[in-house]
Amino acid sequence: MLENKLGLTSSAELAREEERISKKKAAMLFENHILDNLKSGKFSTLQTIHKYLFDEIYDFAGKLRTVNIAKGNFRFAPLMYIESALKNIDEMPQSNFDEIIEKYVEMNIAHPFREGNGRSARIWLDHMLKTEIGKVIDWSKVDKEDYLLAMERSPIRDVEIKYVLKNALTDEIDSREVYMKGIDHSYYYEGYTAFKADEL
Repeated sequence: MLENKLGLTSSAELAREEERISKKKAAMLFENHILDNLKSGKFSTLQTIHKYLFDEIYDFAGKLRTVNIAKGNFRFAPLMYIESALKNIDEMPQSNFDEIIEKYVEMNIAHPFREGNGRSARIWLDHMLKTEIGKVIDWSKVDKEDYLLAMERSPIRDVEIKYVLKNALTDEIDSREVYMKGIDHSYYYEGYTAFKADEL
């Protein structure tokens, strides 16, 4: 159970409120054109997204995690390396689809926040795709199981996640409907990217 600004002590209730508030804030990101003024592919942009989504819920919104975290047998970037990893990610190229997905995979490995990495990173990914290649992902066309398995394997082999996401690309970059499909589906994919962290 994460400490929260809402004073909630039930994990189920916190999850419901987190979903409701972060979906509302994600819609506001789009409607208020906040992303339009942010640099694509930068960690500072991901920080801004995370803080915007979760500031009403967590004190750590937009702040680097202070614990090591793992999912199953996979450990995300250790604290001692996280800042250098993020600097390297900032400098990675992002001129085509493959480079952008490689950057997304590396950011997932870094997993910079205590909670809410998946939702924030998917908005960050679509912002990068929109800015660099004039495409976004229609997340309603991404199969949950295919995505989760591909993301699990992506640190070793990113061919699968590239295939899964490439097949869901659309040029409807200014469509509120497409954007909101991604927000509505975001909790559908959290089985891999959002979890209660283990202190190692």
